[in-house]
Amino acid sequence: MHITHLSLTNFRNYGRLELTLPKGPILIYGNNAQGKTNLLEAIYYLATTRSPHADNDAQLLNWNAAQAAEPVVVGRLVASVETLKQTHSLEMRLIQEQKSAVSQYRNFSFRRQALLDRRKVRLMDLLGAMRVVLFLPEDVQLLTGSPANRRRYMDITLCQIDPVYCRTLSNYNKVLEQRNATLRQMAEGSPVRDVLPIYTDKLVSLGSTIFLRRAEFLANISRETQRIHYESLTAGRESIKLLYLPRLSVKKSKLAARGEQDPATLAEWLETHQGQSELVSERFAKLLQESLATDIARGATTVGPHRDDWSFQLNGRSLGSFGSRGQQRTAILALKMGEINWMEAATGERPILLLDEVVAELDENRRGALLSCVTETTQAILTATDPGMFTEPFLQQATRMHVENGRVTVM
Repeated sequence: MHITHLSLTNFRNYGRLELTLPKGPILIYGNNAQGKTNLLEAIYYLATTRSPHADNDAQLLNWNAAQAAEPVVVGRLVASVETLKQTHSLEMRLIQEQKSAVSQYRNFSFRRQALLDRRKVRLMDLLGAMRVVLFLPEDVQLLTGSPANRRRYMDITLCQIDPVYCRTLSNYNKVLEQRNATLRQMAEGSPVRDVLPIYTDKLVSLGSTIFLRRAEFLANISRETQRIHYESLTAGRESIKLLYLPRLSVKKSKLAARGEQDPATLAEWLETHQGQSELVSERFAKLLQESLATDIARGATTVGPHRDDWSFQLNGRSLGSFGSRGQQRTAILALKMGEINWMEAATGERPILLLDEVVAELDENRRGALLSCVTETTQAILTATDPGMFTEPFLQQATRMHVENGRVTVM
């Protein structure tokens, strides 16, 4: 799988860009704030319909175009992608429309459109047409950041290869909103209790599928990450594990008193009960019933996959809490390399690899392991301020492109 052509219009600092991309490693270099990261962001956005950097999608529009007095401003991202079986055209449109202009204030609306092979589709229908693995220096926050970041990583990765999971997750989130709204109405005394079981039953059915798929995913990617970490990055000195922590139990403080299983044990239970969703549904339904009083008081559903988490364990201890910065970087490197292999095993094709200024963060041994992975990938796009940090053999293999003020020059 690889991109043959990328077209950007009114995206970030690119007013207009037409760029042909070859196979193999591509090194994009230049000074800071010239547009290197924006190129990777555009590709990632087309693959996942999400930005790794923007708080909202309206920020992706070119600033000069967005501030112009035009009634409609359109940003376009288009990529031609070749796979082993076919060629696709992926397009995202960012549309800003001026609703009114009163005095010095203007009122805008913003919407997105997705097109696959020039036909309008739902956003989720774009997922999977192009698969990418993105490696950022701030990925270490997967270890130290919030559970929401870790859930987001699971969901984005799974949605690229599993459309059933993606639809199930989307439906789950809609039902969750409806159930939470009903809980808030009940807390205010509204007579809507008869509606709650309908949403609860839907939540149980959808949530059980998500629990099982996440357990399978983390078990598989954990094995691949451990193999790479143990064999290639630490010379057999350290053992690593990704531990799924499903919110399919009460809080830890109540576990001992109730004799409940802890989240780690529940993850193993889920893995051994793949294909037995009725058992998971039964447990989830029972837990929702036991949590009902708490849910009504809070106006929110307190258990379920929307509260899941996962963690890295290094030699049996939490890597986020006890690991050094070097150990954390090594673990993330192993995870990303494992993600590439996992995607290839699941789809038969290696994903496109995107690396944003990460080589400078690694020592010589880990840099060599990463660049070896890069050269084995059908297409890998790297950014750097200084090409001198790469070896001469790598530079001879790579296509080099210089970026300056939103202009790309093939060297």
